[in-house]
Amino acid sequence: MTTKRYGLVAVCLLLAGLVFMAALGSVSSSASPSSGASDSTQLAGSTPSPAGAYGAYGSYGDASSSPSAGAAAGRPAGALAIRVDDQLGPVLTDGQGFTLYRFDKDTSKPPASNCSGACATTWPPAVNDATTSPGTGIDQAKLGEVARADGTRQLTVGGWPAYRYAQDTAPGDTKGQGVGGTWFALAPDGTKAKAAGADASASAAPTAPAPAGTMPQPSQQPQVKVQISVVVNPQLGQIMVDGHGRTLYHFGKDTAWPMRSNCEGQCLKTWPPAPPVDADKVKGVDPKLIGKLQRPDGTWQLSINCLPAYLYSGDQGYGDALGNGIDNQWSAINPQGKPAGK
Repeated sequence: MTTKRYGLVAVCLLLAGLVFMAALGSVSSSASPSSGASDSTQLAGSTPSPAGAYGAYGSYGDASSSPSAGAAAGRPAGALAIRVDDQLGPVLTDGQGFTLYRFDKDTSKPPASNCSGACATTWPPAVNDATTSPGTGIDQAKLGEVARADGTRQLTVGGWPAYRYAQDTAPGDTKGQGVGGTWFALAPDGTKAKAAGADASASAAPTAPAPAGTMPQPSQQPQVKVQISVVVNPQLGQIMVDGHGRTLYHFGKDTAWPMRSNCEGQCLKTWPPAPPVDADKVKGVDPKLIGKLQRPDGTWQLSINCLPAYLYSGDQGYGDALGNGIDNQWSAINPQGKPAGK
């Protein structure tokens, strides 16, 4: 009798345990979502970068960042300038010194941009705003704008929309040149930048700048087809520049008959003598004005209209004429071989 009682108790305890376990499982199930619901919640709050999100431009930009589906923010164009690149000749830069580019899939007549979304993240549009201004040697008439889909006013040059390149990390970089066979640095007139001498149409393009205080010697510079040409300076009108876009000057203390340079010693560090040129490689200037003289140290110097010609170490950009008027002795030279602006 006792044995039966213990057996019945054991059965009851087993049944009670099963009921308790079932109840506990029900409470746990109602208090927490299923694993599938948990995964769904996590995905809804994240922004994954699916494969191919950059489309055809994935290899052109920084794939570590995820562009939004909307339009990318542009970069203000700022004070435009011309930088003379060793390989590309004159290229247009924005106010921060970064190279500006054009896209072959855009159109210039009428101006239209075909770079948006991920493309515009890799190639930020140059924004035309109140800060935009043309620098020396840039024709205001070549500048314009086109409205993008997001309402941004994009700068155009010669009708072509202008862009920066995300992988240009420092002023002067030209890493975007030739990317995809469709992206090219902008020349100041809106054409594709290319080195002087590449063809007849580029013959007048200069190819190397002259940093202040470190005027490079001719042997260090690429050869150019046109060695003297004429550009328009906003203050002085037409002035002569050498094949690298550097303004040529006369010194008021020099003499023509006999032809003599009176710039010696320290003066030559600020005003390096311009090297001689071939008279048949000038454009817009009478070749009869071009000559040369031998300096006391045996080197040869360019002469223009029977006066020695110089460069100014303080000129840093294409067509700069910052030396004009210094000490009332130095003057840029007009196409007739006379002081410019007079």
